[in-house]
Amino acid sequence: MIMKRIITVIAASLSLAGLNLYAQTPVKTEEGRYTLTNGEVTMTVDAQRGGKIISFRHADTEILSQTRFPNSFGSTFWTSPQSEWNWPPVPEYDRNPFEAEIVSGTLVLNGQKSERFGYRIRKVFAVDPEDNAFVITYTIINESDQTRKVAPWEISRVPNGGILFFDAKEAVPANNMEGLPFEFTKKAAWYTLDEARVNRKINADGKGWLAFSDKGLLFVKTFPDLKASEPAPAEAEIQIFANPGKTFVEIEEQGAYTTLQPGEEVSWTVRWYLVPNDLPAEPSKALLKKALAIVR
Repeated sequence: MIMKRIITVIAASLSLAGLNLYAQTPVKTEEGRYTLTNGEVTMTVDAQRGGKIISFRHADTEILSQTRFPNSFGSTFWTSPQSEWNWPPVPEYDRNPFEAEIVSGTLVLNGQKSERFGYRIRKVFAVDPEDNAFVITYTIINESDQTRKVAPWEISRVPNGGILFFDAKEAVPANNMEGLPFEFTKKAAWYTLDEARVNRKINADGKGWLAFSDKGLLFVKTFPDLKASEPAPAEAEIQIFANPGKTFVEIEEQGAYTTLQPGEEVSWTVRWYLVPNDLPAEPSKALLKKALAIVR
């Protein structure tokens, strides 16, 4: 066990060293808050509030939801499948404080162990200026004495406006909710954000990216593409949830459902991009081309 721990520490150090090749050192601002900056784009992380990304903006224009109701703002991380914990989110993952340190130019957040499920979450944030990307690596550590199966899951909330799109052939209603009015045209799946009185959600088998355009900005995420058989039961590579009314929409992606022995961990990386966009927020070959230029 001691040797295994040493190997894990060495591997983590090498990973951080690799990130440092392109890192710009995070800056601590208010108590528990850290900012990472690349050019005119700034990401703010709140270690005291579940290690959430609470802001992602270009100059003064914010792309994430800023409402302050619980579970309605910023970007968070959960374990999948949701059927394991149902609702509300597990506090050790979603709202309890994370320990923060700046290591080799990266922001490293270590969460509390969930006594109920035996997992601990680690988040590493870095900047890749050559790719104009913000790089987030999530790690789920099995600190229980049982073999477990789990998948990583990032949930980012945006205001209800604009359009989101990704490469998929269908968008299937999920979690016993109504679906969303996707258009399948211009070689992508498009959802022009709209209002309804009920919760709505879809699952989709994507191609390792999704995009959202609003307020003259284009927000793109890239992540490992999954085979249709790889997500957790009743989950999917891409999920979109629309809260009732003119409130917020969640753009979500998941990693592969993985078996972890006691003491093992799984890491999963998502890259965030935010660029100016003067194209209309509507389905078009030009908007898809602009997103794919980032993805590729």
